[in-house]
Amino acid sequence: MTRDTAPRTILFNKPFDVLSQFTDRGTEGSPRRTLSDFIDLPGVYPAGRLDRDSEGLMILTSDGRLQSRISHPKFKAPKTYLAQVEGIPDDAAIAALAQGVTLKDGPTRPARARRVEAPDWLWQRDPPIRVRKSVPDAWIELTITEGRNRQVRRMTAHVGHPTLRLIRVAIGDWHLGDLAPGTWKPA
Repeated sequence: MTRDTAPRTILFNKPFDVLSQFTDRGTEGSPRRTLSDFIDLPGVYPAGRLDRDSEGLMILTSDGRLQSRISHPKFKAPKTYLAQVEGIPDDAAIAALAQGVTLKDGPTRPARARRVEAPDWLWQRDPPIRVRKSVPDAWIELTITEGRNRQVRRMTAHVGHPTLRLIRVAIGDWHLGDLAPGTWKPA
C-alpha cells in the first residue's frame, strides 16, 4: 500500500471447500480452491481464518491495524455463527455453550447461544450435508469472542451435538447480509 492509497477492506462470502488463503501449499496434483479463485485485488489479506469446511463471512483488508483488531484474541472481536447440528439441543446444552465449555485446550469464554429456526435465506451447499433420516437436526446461533482452531465445532460436539454445517454470519459490526457465496463487496 502506498501513501496515496487509502486502505481497502472487503467482505467476502467464502464458499464451502475453499481455503481461507490465496495459495495452496498443501497438495500436489489437484489444487484446492483458494481466495485467489474469487478475489483479484492486490494488497488485501484475510483478517482471521475460516476453516475449509466452513462457509460465510470473511473480512479482507490492506489495513494492518484493522486486521489485528479483528483477528488478535486480545481484542475479543465477536464472531457470530449459524451451526446446523445433529440432534435437538435442549436448554442444558444451550446453557453449557453460553457458560463456556472445557475443551482439551482449556475452558472457552462465555458465549451467546440460542436455538434458531433454519434460515430461509440460506443457499444450497455443494455438496449437501449428510442427512440421517433417523436423527433430526437443528440450528444454533453462537457468538464467540475467541477464535480457537475449529472452536464452534468442538463446542457443539462437546455438548453432544456435532456440527453438520457452519456459516459465519457476522464479525463485529460487519454482517454477511445478502452477499452470495463466492462474491465480495467493499466494506
